[in-house]
Amino acid sequence: MSTNAPSLYERVGGEVALALLVDRFYGRVLKDPELEPHFRNVPMEKLLAMQVELFAAALGGPNRYSGRPLAEVHRGMGISRPLIDRFLRHLLATIEFLHPNAEEVREIYDRLGSHAQAIAED
Repeated sequence: MSTNAPSLYERVGGEVALALLVDRFYGRVLKDPELEPHFRNVPMEKLLAMQVELFAAALGGPNRYSGRPLAEVHRGMGISRPLIDRFLRHLLATIEFLHPNAEEVREIYDRLGSHAQAIAED
């Protein structure tokens, strides 16, 4: 691979595409009756902005994630592995809807999913 090859961040469309991904993804999450209660008292505008930042950093963009470590932020919330799996199924469905390239879908999902696994408490 050439050093001039575009990053995954660039290949998927940069910050604008990631903002759309995050918006659509959380639209799905907030409609899920098992996940929605976990977001009722969350300042969603801030969460969405932080997620765009996290996604961009995870996909090789120029952004650095400025938030606290995910495990620290979610400690004590009782987030189970089945709940994370449900959350990640919405992520995968959203990525598949927005990105028809199967190889990129897998690469995006692998990079983002690894961050979500860090918050499960069981």
